[in-house]
Amino acid sequence: MSEFLWQARAALVVAKKNAMVYYLKPPVFTFGIIFPFFFYLAFAAGRNAPPETMAPGIVAMALFFTASAVGPLVTPWERQAKTYERLITSPASLIAILSGDVLAGTGFGVLLALLPLAIATLSTPASVVAFLPLVLGIVLGSLSFAALGVLLAAPATQGPSQVMMLSNLVRLPLIFVSGVFIPVSQMPAWGRWLAPFSPLSYCADLIRSGFGETHYWSTLTDMTALCAFIIGFMFLAARWHKRTRDRAN
Repeated sequence: MSEFLWQARAALVVAKKNAMVYYLKPPVFTFGIIFPFFFYLAFAAGRNAPPETMAPGIVAMALFFTASAVGPLVTPWERQAKTYERLITSPASLIAILSGDVLAGTGFGVLLALLPLAIATLSTPASVVAFLPLVLGIVLGSLSFAALGVLLAAPATQGPSQVMMLSNLVRLPLIFVSGVFIPVSQMPAWGRWLAPFSPLSYCADLIRSGFGETHYWSTLTDMTALCAFIIGFMFLAARWHKRTRDRAN
């Protein structure tokens, strides 16, 4: 138990370090905030939908990009600064280090998702009618997206731009099949078939439910799917990071 508590504390220290060092980095703002904002505005410009109906999608989109923006940048920056080797040779386990990266991404995602949520509820007729699914969607979704970001940081490269290129190649398809722009129930048959493969689908479903829209899946299904994505992404991230580290040594 003492070893577990020590590793948990190490994860928190890594998360705090990431928050203090990387939250204010320009690429994090570019890929985590500015890019999704204009991306969604470009989509909304071609629609005649009331602002309140787009609020759940904007919140889910902001959460997805912000939570997954920190992970892909932390490891390459650590390699560039020559601090990655010192970190992985510390008493902190690889799982503790990766968990710290996930916690940093999760915190960033939750904090930044509150901004469009506040704007939507204060400046449009949109209102939160069910807090539990909304909170579950934000927290579990943020954990899932942050774990995805850590997984995408596993390739052995010192260039953040290379990792972000890979990250966007993965994230953009997940957006288009997720139902974040339109509910899954209104998507064509091929979209409804692909939607379950994106963690954003379940996050957006919970957030839409929090705003009073009809569930496509049940709350339990959304929760179970997001937890499965978190575990799966963390498992793959640990395996891939370990392989990259072993090859470097």
